Amino acid sequence: MDIDNDHGKRTGRRLLRVVALAGLLALAACGASSGASGGGAPMMGQADAGQSKAAGNNPDLDTGTSLGSAAAPDIKLTNQFGQPMSMSQFRGKVVILAFVDSECTTICPLTTVSMVQARQLLGAAGQQVQLLGVDANPDATAVRNVMAYSQAHAMVNQWDFLTGSDAQLKAVWKAYHIYVQVEKGDIDHTPALFVIDQRGREREIYLTTMAYASVGQEAQVLAQETASLLPGHPTLARESSLAFISGIGPTARATLSEVPSGSVTLGPGKPHLLMFFATWLSETSDLRTGLTGLNAYAKAAQQQGLPPLTAIDEAVSEPSVATVQAYLQHLGQPLSYPVALDTTGRLADGYGVQDQPWFTLTNASGKIVWTHDGWLSPSALEAAVRAKS
Repeated sequence: MDIDNDHGKRTGRRLLRVVALAGLLALAACGASSGASGGGAPMMGQADAGQSKAAGNNPDLDTGTSLGSAAAPDIKLTNQFGQPMSMSQFRGKVVILAFVDSECTTICPLTTVSMVQARQLLGAAGQQVQLLGVDANPDATAVRNVMAYSQAHAMVNQWDFLTGSDAQLKAVWKAYHIYVQVEKGDIDHTPALFVIDQRGREREIYLTTMAYASVGQEAQVLAQETASLLPGHPTLARESSLAFISGIGPTARATLSEVPSGSVTLGPGKPHLLMFFATWLSETSDLRTGLTGLNAYAKAAQQQGLPPLTAIDEAVSEPSVATVQAYLQHLGQPLSYPVALDTTGRLADGYGVQDQPWFTLTNASGKIVWTHDGWLSPSALEAAVRAKS
């Protein structure tokens, strides 16, 4: 299988998981040296033995690593509104703190979705929880960068996304043992989430995995830990199984809802060209031009017998399922190919999606024969697909 990667100004690549594991080891060692202070809830709060076992056997779910109630280093940075903020001002609340690349198109959107969903699971008790982000992209540290990410993900009023000078950010990354490196325009960083209690003590660290189907599960684990720290230990609005969720790969038939109506069936029997995307890509690229430009490929495919194109909106990472429908309604030009919804993330996981946009070509037997990370011109896409078909 030929893998074609676009190494332009992209962020958070395949190295991310390796970096994440290195970061976890550093943080775990730091937590162990601080010592536990007692009084904390067991990992995953009140989850029963069956759930704990299922979660522990789920390779796509991080159930957390205790940091032993060490004092969380203070943070003094500026939020997306240009307002000075500090960690200490949130004493009395549980803080969910994430380190997020302000231009990320890979793992960070999964991190921020899990944060928002975790607070939603707490219902009214979520008002006692502060969501906080710290920019982990040294090349995009302006207030406008953290505001742009917040707007693209409908989080402007859901959290405070902090940034600062290069020296300020490096000091915070160091204090929290966050690995950040830029190599050939790519940003690699530890995708860490911290739960910090009302007294400003680090309780748990979680690492987001590059798995779309487990986002809701990670939110549940976060919510359980947070609930264990809140007065009265509120019950979550809903709970689901934490067992591993398998992906739906190209050798299996899958029927997805089409936007605005109808359905799309994928799988073996004939070749397919899929393009995975999300509307928040408009923050980092010209999404409208990318989508409408693919009309040329759809026309060529019909005329020349090339594999038909289907766009797959990764709804798991969208602010809501209705987001893509609203976006397409205001696109200004109809698309000549179907747009389907991956509402569970299982298709993205089964097809091995690592970034967005992500192109995947499958043959009639359901084998992936070509993938591409990033936008392509219609002519380049046509040539690549013809060469692999």
